[in-house]
Amino acid sequence: MRRDSIYYQIFKRFPGLLFEFVDDRPQQAQNYRFESVEVKETAFRIDGVFLPPEGTTPRIIFFAEVQFQKDEALHHRLFTESMMYLNRNQSQYDDWYCVVIFPSRNLEPSDKKTHRIFLNSNQVQRIYLDELGTPNTLPVAINLMQLTIASEKAMAEQARLLIERV
Repeated sequence: MRRDSIYYQIFKRFPGLLFEFVDDRPQQAQNYRFESVEVKETAFRIDGVFLPPEGTTPRIIFFAEVQFQKDEALHHRLFTESMMYLNRNQSQYDDWYCVVIFPSRNLEPSDKKTHRIFLNSNQVQRIYLDELGTPNTLPVAINLMQLTIASEKAMAEQARLLIERV
């Protein structure tokens, strides 16, 4: 027997019932309204999806986001897009990770509470290019990425030193 319709009717008539199960019940629990909502998909574009090589195990996928402007909706989009991708490719991957690259910490969205389950996990890594260390003391690839945040004045010298290293 399908129970969705039964629970729909119960929650529609008694929306506060859900909060009987919740440990940290909101103060306004009795005033919540229950709705069954259809979510239509819109097109999403993930900055980068790193797919594992064929035949490797475990099959771990990496999602990458590069964010060089303030965007308070970044975490909402990133996790929605990633989970939607995983939903469509359920049996193809054993694990996933997200890597978000910021030029500096001040461009990270201020709301870290809504998505704390992801942000506080080891599956999401936030990189701040300006905190990685002194240019030309790190691996060449990281120095190359740091060039993207260098001032015009420093960029020429950093590029020259990077070319010498290569």
